[in-house]
Amino acid sequence: MFAIVKNRPEKGLWAEDRLNAQKTLGPNDVRIKVSHAGVCGTDFHIYKWDDWAQGRVKVPTVLGHEFVGNIVEMGSAVSGYTVGERVSAECHITCGVCRFCRTGQGHLCVDTQIIGVDRDGAFTNEVVMPASNLWKIHPDIPDAHAAIFDPLGNAMHTVSAFNLAGKTVMITGAGAIGLMAVAMSKARGAAKVIVLEPQEAKRRMAEALGADMTLDPTQSGANDKIKAFTNAAMPDVLLEMSGNEKAIQQGMTLLAMGGEVAMLGIPPKAITLDVASTIIFKGLTVKGIIGRKMFETWYQVDTFVRTNPDAVDKIITHVLPAERFAEAFTLMEEGKAGKVVLKF
Repeated sequence: MFAIVKNRPEKGLWAEDRLNAQKTLGPNDVRIKVSHAGVCGTDFHIYKWDDWAQGRVKVPTVLGHEFVGNIVEMGSAVSGYTVGERVSAECHITCGVCRFCRTGQGHLCVDTQIIGVDRDGAFTNEVVMPASNLWKIHPDIPDAHAAIFDPLGNAMHTVSAFNLAGKTVMITGAGAIGLMAVAMSKARGAAKVIVLEPQEAKRRMAEALGADMTLDPTQSGANDKIKAFTNAAMPDVLLEMSGNEKAIQQGMTLLAMGGEVAMLGIPPKAITLDVASTIIFKGLTVKGIIGRKMFETWYQVDTFVRTNPDAVDKIITHVLPAERFAEAFTLMEEGKAGKVVLKF
């Protein structure tokens, strides 16, 4: 099988021709022929081999955790699915028996394994998943849209962290998930959406998705413009999508007293933050966002994708043959892409 692999502890990814490592299915497993897979910011961290990736990922590992495909084989105990059926899957494989799993908070399971990070993933022709992780794809949803339910779920989880209705929302980082959050924030009733993003092309994409104000945070006067735009009230909610230290500091500084922060972006290394002046004495509420709520967020994304297909089309800027994966990561590195989907 063709596979995109992290097989050296350095920057880069490499193509390999691999045998399927799991020839015999477990009774509760399903084998899926991958048709499309999304390239995620997590994949980009691994590609760059930053501090986070070095501390988490073991080489060699097949990357990829966002995908759609068709079932080609099922374990003996699997029911409710048929061979040929089109599915995606939740990439977090949890223990199923801990306190969090048993109380509907599986995204917090401490024994989680993420495909494409902790075990081989979906950047290959076939992937094996537990049947309990599968998600049936509605026939009205195109393959490229179905392939990115995972990051759409991250965005949905983030925008759902707080009540956005009637509030001014600030998004730091207009990568693919940040762009998704623009459209979702509007759909959830945000009065105004402000996007801080240094790359002009992404700012234009954010505007096309409904952002009311976009600014380059590296340019002088950005803070004053936000103050004027909000009539000195300042933003109520920060959705932090960048993982950038300066963006985190700036975003929290700009928030109104008593503001709310949902943090999804992964810093590539430890950062410095003045907790006393930035959080405590401003009375901020800060919530870390990990993965998706299984499976509440999936139902929400299913509805969003079917009712907002134009928004999803605007987010997906490139659909490339999987063999051109190097081009995909170059586009991301140069800031010339929104969401990239690979076709297998």
